[in-house]
Amino acid sequence: MVNVIGLGYIGLPTALMFASHGVEVVGTDYNKELVATLNAGKTTFEEKGLDELFSEALNSGIKFTTEYQVTDTYIVSVPTPYDKDTKKIDACYVNAAVKEIMRVCPKGATVVIESTVSPGTIDRFVRPIIEENGFKIGEDINLVHAPERIIPGNMVYELLHNSRTIGADSKEIGEKIKKLYSSFCLGDIVVTDIKTAEMTKVIENTYRAVNIAFANELAKICRYDDMDVYEIIRICNMHPRVNILTPGPGVGGHCISVDPWFLVGDYPELTKVIGESMKINASMPEFVLERIKSIMQENNISDFSKVGLYGLTYKENVDDYRESPTLQLLECCESKNISGFKSYDPYITKDIVTNQYHDFDEFLNDTLLVVILVSHDEIKNNMDKLKDKIVLDTRKVSDKDGIYRL
Repeated sequence: MVNVIGLGYIGLPTALMFASHGVEVVGTDYNKELVATLNAGKTTFEEKGLDELFSEALNSGIKFTTEYQVTDTYIVSVPTPYDKDTKKIDACYVNAAVKEIMRVCPKGATVVIESTVSPGTIDRFVRPIIEENGFKIGEDINLVHAPERIIPGNMVYELLHNSRTIGADSKEIGEKIKKLYSSFCLGDIVVTDIKTAEMTKVIENTYRAVNIAFANELAKICRYDDMDVYEIIRICNMHPRVNILTPGPGVGGHCISVDPWFLVGDYPELTKVIGESMKINASMPEFVLERIKSIMQENNISDFSKVGLYGLTYKENVDDYRESPTLQLLECCESKNISGFKSYDPYITKDIVTNQYHDFDEFLNDTLLVVILVSHDEIKNNMDKLKDKIVLDTRKVSDKDGIYRL
């Protein structure tokens, strides 16, 4: 039996995928309300294909509890934030989970860390906890790192089809966990050592962050000197070896906006490009704010309450708003004593900010300037409703003339 620890955006789909493919699974989370919701037969967030997967897992006997189980395999899938000052990983949730596992696990158990961690995290934090509890790693307890590699909005498909990395102290244990993940994973599964597995996952997200930063910096340069960044990128990308990304209002979620900081925190003198890239991405919400103010001035709008921010999630067609650029922009406004912005997102049904609307037409009726911050299908399919609005499109949703862009 597999005990999956942490039933959030990664842990829950992983637990459901194992269960729906014949693995006995118990999901554990400290959040009693979350566990109660799952036990009532309801999922806790929206995701394409998740409800169907949940139904299959329930039929296969998956269970949910706040209690850690006595079993031979644990999969830890808890958050890994970073310290905003030092930029180093904050491993508190991983540490807490491993400590609880040590209270109940039998000798011979395998602990799989799925959470994304910086290289050396398992050596610095996890191994000492296991050893302090009297276990000998490799004999009494086996350690594995199997970082997830999925994205909200396409989780179910990517769990099935993406390749995976298994980091283990021994080839034997690595192959054992590879076989476990092979119960559902159709992609290639590579077995390597733990530190390599830690590094590869962080590097994947860092690569994406650096490339996004390059596009964002181009947007700033082109805005400064009155050039069309989108036309420039379009022409450059006609080169067979050039693929510049599209700039945007910032980065969010719990991968690209977080993981690269782990490297900056651990290797401050060796991560100049990475560090500057993260600063560029983090600066984009303020850049958007200045763009809004400029457009307001150009159109004689003095009241921020006439400005509507479309989109609160960190990416399109999901309900995940962790670290979203819109929320970062609103934090920037608060620090500058700017208030009044209206906001709306079709995927956010509860109030998470002030002046939040839950009806698209009402939101439009009460705004003069609409700032598109997320490219949900809703806005892509309803640009005609904005024909009488001043529009700042930060996501290049539309190619129509008369629309402001970054």
